Amino acid sequence: MKRLATIASAAILLSGAGVFVALTASAATTRYEAETAPATCDGAIAANHSGYSGTGFCDTNAAVGAATQFTVTAPSAGSATVDIRYANGGTAGRPADVSVNGTVVQSAFAFDATGAWNAWATRTLTVTLNAGSNTIRLAATTASGLGNVDYVDVTTGGTTPTPTGRVLENLGRGVVAVRTGTSSVLVSWRLLGLDPAGIGFNVYRSTAGAAEVKLNSAVLTGGTNYVDTTANLAQSNAYRVRPVIGGVEQAASGAFTLTANHATEPVVRLPLRAGGPVKFVWVGDLDGDGEYDFVLDRQTSPQTIEAYRSNGQFLWSVNMGPNSTNQDNIEGGSSTIDVGHNDGVTVYDFDNDGLAEVALRIANGVVFGNGTTFTNSNNNLQFIAILNGQTGALRATAPVPTDYLADGPLYARFGVGYLDGVNPSLVAFMKNRIGTGDFNLVMAAWRFTGGAVTQQWKWLRGSQNAPDGHNTRIIDVDGDGRDEVAEIGFVLNGNGTLKYSLGPQGIIHGDRFHIAKMDPNRAGLQGYGVQQDNPSGLREYYYDAGTGAIIWRHVEAGVGDVGRGMAGDIDPRFPGMEVWSFSGLYNAPPTSSPSRTPRCAPGRTWACGGTATPQWNCSTTAKSRSGTRPPRPRPAASPGWSAPGTTAPSTRPAARTRRSTATSSATGAKKSYTPTPATTS
Repeated sequence: MKRLATIASAAILLSGAGVFVALTASAATTRYEAETAPATCDGAIAANHSGYSGTGFCDTNAAVGAATQFTVTAPSAGSATVDIRYANGGTAGRPADVSVNGTVVQSAFAFDATGAWNAWATRTLTVTLNAGSNTIRLAATTASGLGNVDYVDVTTGGTTPTPTGRVLENLGRGVVAVRTGTSSVLVSWRLLGLDPAGIGFNVYRSTAGAAEVKLNSAVLTGGTNYVDTTANLAQSNAYRVRPVIGGVEQAASGAFTLTANHATEPVVRLPLRAGGPVKFVWVGDLDGDGEYDFVLDRQTSPQTIEAYRSNGQFLWSVNMGPNSTNQDNIEGGSSTIDVGHNDGVTVYDFDNDGLAEVALRIANGVVFGNGTTFTNSNNNLQFIAILNGQTGALRATAPVPTDYLADGPLYARFGVGYLDGVNPSLVAFMKNRIGTGDFNLVMAAWRFTGGAVTQQWKWLRGSQNAPDGHNTRIIDVDGDGRDEVAEIGFVLNGNGTLKYSLGPQGIIHGDRFHIAKMDPNRAGLQGYGVQQDNPSGLREYYYDAGTGAIIWRHVEAGVGDVGRGMAGDIDPRFPGMEVWSFSGLYNAPPTSSPSRTPRCAPGRTWACGGTATPQWNCSTTAKSRSGTRPPRPRPAASPGWSAPGTTAPSTRPAARTRRSTATSSATGAKKSYTPTPATTS
């Protein structure tokens, strides 16, 4: 069963139970079939390919201008959402001009190849309709004509509502226990996103199957871990926790068993099949038992991915096929995964049925978990595939945009976002290289509803000044309940339109950026990023994540590559978070003049169950690694620091030579509880 919850902000994905409050705006959707008058078709109404709705579909003539037209009715003037269902079994897109009441509202609107004539996909756009009768016309812009058009769904009569709830994972407490010494065991568990303030816990232990004994004398309220120093470690010990709310003990969690005479080590080991090296692991509840299961890759040739239950039971394997043997991290094969800063895999419950699916970017020759093979005559055509998480069988596919197919297949990194504030969408950052120079960038989103996966939107950077990096953050930057998609130099709205770009303010490519509530005294969220070879000498910058307005910037003489940067609350003596990089350690909120500290490489670790994040690998001494070294305040006005005011060209910077090996940083699924926004994979 899926849990539904009311969430005020989308800064992080949390797990737990709650109540769903329905959206209040009313809207009506009407379907208009291509074969039903007064719809028209410049061609024939056909029924020779399966999967269509109604009694047939429009198969237009192969000619520029060949069209199908729908007459639709709106109860009142205003915005409407139009979903166009089509199939394109060719190898190239079949774009169309979309006209409303005789006026072109979308020129050369993309209808990409779907892989087969019986593979149906949906394209969505928003238009303005008059009250009463309207015409919506699709006219081919190439000599191939249109793809086969099945119907249009038109949704009218409602304003865009403010979402009041989003579907969350139904996770358990995730209790684990590890032996930490000759007579000590660390027990830890999960705090759920909707746990009430003041929740406490009791910890229970059963030794060798005997009756459970409560270990703590008072309810634990200071964290989600407990050290047991009384266990007989020569025998097996099973641990579980019970939440305490308002003084009343709640139902027990599942149990975790530490085996007798277990080794002293800070890990829980799971048995894996023999195979190649593992680079990435994704987590998700594949079987609906409330515990995270695992999907991992094998860096073999061809590549494979494997799934295991939370207890280590093997479930299935997928062979990524011959198009995964080219594992170049810049221009690899069409089904290659997990190289450079790309993954092309993620795990999430996309259709809200309580069972996580696996999303893959695939191509010809991929063999799924049930032994079936995906085939396509064009090895460069790529598809989004949704797999059954328990079997690895294919559930649905949708075409990857082909706008830049002439430059080869697209690498991808995947993420998950609640773009409408309620349901999860798959979001992809996709690039390929133009010869030996710059890169094409496509970003797109898909929604899987259980039966089909449909593209919601795509965004092409083209010549826009919108710098990207090696990370994608999916987070509600403006507090409206809907997630946005953030890159180091720009943010897209949840509908795929550009919200803002930092490019015109002088920001270019950089390797790391972060978005969080860094300043408790400033409204909204803040962002921090570092720069690679910015010609202005800009090293790092701090900005309003909701608007893109730069708050401060750090400039030094000459060009420098600040390869890493991090943000976290590592010193409780200063309000808000600190930011640190190879350029130094600072308070994020503006204060006074700095004192010198060593440069720090980025890293964070959480300890002691709190939300403060001691810094990691800042220097070689244990004292400074523990977070006791004070950061230097970010100066309000001193050499090298400035408030906003400088500008940059409004066009995209000229291409520059990239490193031959991209900095590795996967997006990672937004899964477990953290006090800062997580990256998406």
